[in-house]
Amino acid sequence: GNMVEWCLPQDIDLEGVEFKSMASGSHKIQSDFIYFRKGLCFGLACFANMPVESELERGARMKSVGILSPSYTLLYRYMHFLENQVRHQLEMPGHYSHLEAFYDDKKGVLPDSKGTPSSQQPVHWLPSIHRYMYPEMKITHPAGCMSQFIKFFGEQILVLWKFALLRKRILIFSPPPVGVVCYRVYCCCCLANVSLPGLGGTVPESKPFFYVNVADIEMLETEVSYVACTTEKIFEQKRDLYDVYVDNQNVKTHHEHLQPLLKINNADKEKYRRLNDQRQMLMYSQEVGEDCSSCEEDLFILFFMEQNNRIFQTLMEVSASQDKTLTAEHARGMGLDPQGDRSFLMDLLEVYGIDVMLVIDNPCCT
Repeated sequence: GNMVEWCLPQDIDLEGVEFKSMASGSHKIQSDFIYFRKGLCFGLACFANMPVESELERGARMKSVGILSPSYTLLYRYMHFLENQVRHQLEMPGHYSHLEAFYDDKKGVLPDSKGTPSSQQPVHWLPSIHRYMYPEMKITHPAGCMSQFIKFFGEQILVLWKFALLRKRILIFSPPPVGVVCYRVYCCCCLANVSLPGLGGTVPESKPFFYVNVADIEMLETEVSYVACTTEKIFEQKRDLYDVYVDNQNVKTHHEHLQPLLKINNADKEKYRRLNDQRQMLMYSQEVGEDCSSCEEDLFILFFMEQNNRIFQTLMEVSASQDKTLTAEHARGMGLDPQGDRSFLMDLLEVYGIDVMLVIDNPCCT
C-alpha cells in the first residue's frame, strides 16, 4: 500500500493523504497531478512513476510530492516546483533539503482541529466578488481549463450548470490521469457563481472536493452538496453518495425528479450559441490586437455569473411583488424555457427558499 515517507510539520494529521495524493490506477501512467481536500485544507500533489531494476520495488518506483494550504487558489503556482521535486525524489530518494527550504519559506498558520481561532474562520469555497473569485488555475499548456471544459462537454455544460446551481452532489468519473478531471471539478463550481448580495444564506455551499476515493465514503455520506472526481468505478454503484454521475461526457442521474434536467432545450441551445459567439469575438479581438487583457476564463465565469444574477434578480423582484406570480414571460426574460425549464425552476425556488408562484403550466403560454 501507499505510505507517507516524509512530511513537515511532523505533527500534522495526514491520515489518508497517501491515497489522496496518488490516484487509484496511477501505476498505469508515467506522471500526473492531483488536487484534493484534507479536512479544512486543500492539497496539490505531483505524481511520477519510474522503472527501476529492483525486485523489492517490483520494477517501478512511484512517488508523489504535495503541499497543503487553506486555499486552493494559489496552489497551481507551485506545480512546476512539485514536478521537479518528484523527479528528484525518484532519482535521489531520501534527499529532502529542497523541500525543507520550501517549507521554511512558505509555511503559514494552518487551521487545526483543536478549536483555535484560526479553525473557526468560515471557509469561503465560492467567493462572490469577481476579483477574489477567479483563481488563475491555468492548465499545463496554453489552452485554459475553461476552454477545454467547453470543448469536452459541449452543450452538456448547460445540464451541469443547472445541477451546480441546484447545489446537487456531482461526482465525475474518469480513469487516470486525473489532473485534467480536477480542473473539471473547478469549472463545474464556477458555473454556480452568483454575486447578488443577500442571496441564499441558508443555501448549502457547493464545495470543490476535487479527487476522492473509497477512503472518503464516510465523509461524503454527510455532505449535502459537493463536486468531486474519482478514478474508482465502484462509486457508480453507491447511489446514495451522489445525485449526478458524470462518466466522461455522459451526464446521468438516478433521481426520477431530476431526469427532465438532462434534456437540452431551446433556451439551453441559445445560451450555448451566445457563449460560443462571445468566445469567437474574444478570439478575433485578440488576433487583431484590440484586447489582450481579457481571457477566456474571465469570459466563461462572467457569462454564467451574469446569467445566474439575472435569474435570481428576477425571482427576488417577483417574490417582493404583490401577487408573487412568475409567468412564462418572466422565464423567457431570465433566459429559460418556460416549459423545458419548469422543473428546474421549481427546484430552484425550493432550494433557495424563494416564495414565488409558478403559472407557466399552460402550453399555450410558450
